[in-house]
Amino acid sequence: MKFLLFSDFHYYPDYFFGGTFEKLHQIQKRAEDENVEFIIHAGDMTHGASLHPDFVKEYNDFHIPSYNCLGNHDTDHTALEETVKLYNMPGDYYYFDVNGFRMIVLNPNMIKLDGQYIKYSMGNYFAHEAKRDWIDPKQLLWLKNTIASSEHPCILISHASFERETGGIQNFEEVRNVINDANSIKPHSVVMCINGHYHRDFLRILDGVAYFDVNSSSFDWLPKEHDLYPKEETDKIVYMNHCVHYNDPLSAVVTIENTGFGIKIDIKGSESTFYRGITREMTGNVKCDDSGRPCTAKIMSANITLG
Repeated sequence: MKFLLFSDFHYYPDYFFGGTFEKLHQIQKRAEDENVEFIIHAGDMTHGASLHPDFVKEYNDFHIPSYNCLGNHDTDHTALEETVKLYNMPGDYYYFDVNGFRMIVLNPNMIKLDGQYIKYSMGNYFAHEAKRDWIDPKQLLWLKNTIASSEHPCILISHASFERETGGIQNFEEVRNVINDANSIKPHSVVMCINGHYHRDFLRILDGVAYFDVNSSSFDWLPKEHDLYPKEETDKIVYMNHCVHYNDPLSAVVTIENTGFGIKIDIKGSESTFYRGITREMTGNVKCDDSGRPCTAKIMSANITLG
């Protein structure tokens, strides 16, 4: 199975600089050149699908099947139900089978309030920073059953991370238990977990599963604003100085093969440079995030065999 993966495109004209039609076309051209079977985006494609129907259609209608995974920002200005419909998703979490593998798309965009799980919609999560990023019990049970019912090895994709123990899914241990229990019953039931969200490039093998933290295709967000870009640019783009931007859109081509002796995972990443040469350290922000992962303008290449 061979697919193109990218994340955190953030198409939001006048607010973000990097996500454009031209850069989407560059990503789609790479998918064509690499002859992939499908394209999948790991969340935060837009900040409201209803605001940008032409862009959403450009992605949905591409001749290579193109799938979405919900990020926290995808429902900022569009209700969840409408977003799911506009993104051509069968639900806010779902799965599909391709060429001997099962792709399981999850939705960790939930707030836990007084024991109730509330899905992100219309920016409702902004007021609840400490109580967001959960996989609810119903979805956990669905995940367990979806893995168990599969004849194929599974790849999980979600916007937030099951691997990070700081800043990831709040009940990451429950999700990992589902994964590890499945693998203890049937080896290679789950072989890979993919996430976006953090705009970082990192890969970790944990309990025999490859956890891939995928960089943004476009930029890194900065807590501390800077003033290093020309005023004529910052006057046009609201969050220009809250970011460092990549010159080229980042993506990865992932090939997964069941050899009969193990699962072979090949990641062919991409590398760019920083717009106007301005790096995160130059802005007065620290280079690494809370997990110690540096800001880089690349997605790694790697070759892994899970025995």
